[in-house]
Amino acid sequence: MKSTSVKEIFVVGVLLVLPFIYLGSIYHSLPAVIPTHFNHKGEADGTGEKSTLIVVSIFMSGVSLFTYLIIKNANKIDPKKNTQSPELLQKIAYMIVVFLSAILLVIIQSAKTGTMKSNQFLIPLIGLLFAGLGNFMHSIKPNYFIGMRLPWTLEDPDNWRKTHQVGSKIWMIGGILIAVSTPFMPIATSFIFAMIVLTVMVVYPIIFSYQLFKKSNIGS
Repeated sequence: MKSTSVKEIFVVGVLLVLPFIYLGSIYHSLPAVIPTHFNHKGEADGTGEKSTLIVVSIFMSGVSLFTYLIIKNANKIDPKKNTQSPELLQKIAYMIVVFLSAILLVIIQSAKTGTMKSNQFLIPLIGLLFAGLGNFMHSIKPNYFIGMRLPWTLEDPDNWRKTHQVGSKIWMIGGILIAVSTPFMPIATSFIFAMIVLTVMVVYPIIFSYQLFKKSNIGS
């Protein structure tokens, strides 16, 4: 366990530090005023001092570490006291840290170039995150922290299981579709396309879960 803990600290530490290393390597070459916000076309529509990147990096790294600890320790703090697979929780926690660190790298790079090519990096990363979560979703047991925490899934283990089996397939397919399609679309189009696919990915399992709930009530 000790070696495992050291390994986890090392991996998470490296992932959290990478954006700071990159930021440090380009910080002096950045102009005093940098883009801090971009519109749906990837054009800068807000500016600020370059020190803003330091604040953003610290904040996002803090969120990343906090999320990692919550997911990794979900078995200890979940009121339902359902034991998730520690290996599953570890993989999901790592994935979240990788995703947020990658997003932070994209933000820093965009501040350097002055444009946000969301269709090349940001949106595909979101697609990969959903695909990755979908890959694990069918193995998640009922809990209050991860998964589709709906009134019907939390009250009925069978509803939870079936909903997450369906959601797993939809999230994997939708996530991969977003990741491989949006880089070849114009920025505005890729954003609209991703929003439509994400809406279907979120709404369909909810409808499916509610229909299961209604059928079970009729049957009873």
